[in-house]
Amino acid sequence: MTSTSDRSSTCPDRAIQSIFRAEWGRLLSLLVSRTRRLDLAEDALSEAFARASDRWPGEGVPANPAGWLYASAYHHVVGRLRAEAVAGRKAPLLAVRPGWVPPDESSEELADDRLHLILLCCHPALPRESRSALALRLVIGTSTEEIARLFVVAPATMAARLTRAKKKIVLAGIPIGAPLEDELRTRLDEVCRTIYLAFTAGYTPIAGPGLLRTDQAGEAVRLAAMLHHLVPDGSQVQATLALLVLQHSRRDARQRHGRLVTLADQDRSMWYHDEIRAGLGLAVGLQPVEGYAEELRLQALIAAEHARAPTAAATDWTAIAGHYATLEARTGSAIVRLNRAVAVAEVRGPRAGLALLAGLDDVLRDNHRVAAVRAELAQRVGDLDLARASYRKAIDLCSNDVERAHLRARFEALHTPDP
Repeated sequence: MTSTSDRSSTCPDRAIQSIFRAEWGRLLSLLVSRTRRLDLAEDALSEAFARASDRWPGEGVPANPAGWLYASAYHHVVGRLRAEAVAGRKAPLLAVRPGWVPPDESSEELADDRLHLILLCCHPALPRESRSALALRLVIGTSTEEIARLFVVAPATMAARLTRAKKKIVLAGIPIGAPLEDELRTRLDEVCRTIYLAFTAGYTPIAGPGLLRTDQAGEAVRLAAMLHHLVPDGSQVQATLALLVLQHSRRDARQRHGRLVTLADQDRSMWYHDEIRAGLGLAVGLQPVEGYAEELRLQALIAAEHARAPTAAATDWTAIAGHYATLEARTGSAIVRLNRAVAVAEVRGPRAGLALLAGLDDVLRDNHRVAAVRAELAQRVGDLDLARASYRKAIDLCSNDVERAHLRARFEALHTPDP
């Protein structure tokens, strides 16, 4: 695989960036099913976006931008295939299920095969540590650097992992298509994990001025809804959709005038209450289960407690702290412990929350949120020296401009008590 696969994600034109986020996975899945060549399709689509960034600013965005990109990439792949055939270097490698009928390339309404592509990436023949990461790269178009941050590994490590997984798909001829019912169900955990990671990536600030990518998170919600339509009785599928819908319902209230707005300060009239009702309806029907589905259920119940509270003061923090305790016992996750510390501080006071932060700096060494939570709780107990030191550390670790500005404002608001 060449390095061009990440190039289109840095396109300077905002319109093309928006189309990239909305259409990348759909177009790539269609190209793979049509050409049977994942190795060529990914690079061809990157080249198509690069060509669009060169031409569209001067020529204007075409009436059917997705169709334009698809046709450009498709012809690029066909050209490469013809060159290979002439040179006789190798025969086309099969990457499509026998009998799978590709959509008509001339159709103005291009099909959406993203779930098929996710299932391809979640094939059991691939290493477990590569499956969700590969789906994020191919289906969502997430950059390798961002995937590395989500999985807490070095970018070079993640790049090598992705390259090996893509080669495995091509060389082994792992098919893309509509899996049999039993195949689909055996991969549901990985598919749900991938969709949730894609959603999380949309709400995880990255280095630079932007805070949220709600369009990317919205695509993950739509994928979860598509999966729920296919497998409505899947407990992990229902929990995933409930969790994503409830969290996404707060999207417009999360920032104001370019500034971060914490959950406690959000204007709840800006929440999408029809989505909250739908999410709560899904969450209410969730029953205790085992495995990853139970982790998703607990997270959905936490999201439901936040969503149903009419005010921040009315939030049932006792229930939330209890769910986090159960979730931490199941997962051992340091991030869950951090979130639990916030909830416990609301129930038992900030000192109890501070106690739960012990040791997290070593585990989440580069995560600024540990220091930010410690600063907030230290301020509440009156330890302003610890609060200042923690805010300084959080500011130093934070790479997002909006979050850093929020932390700096909190730091500057600290006052020294009179002697």
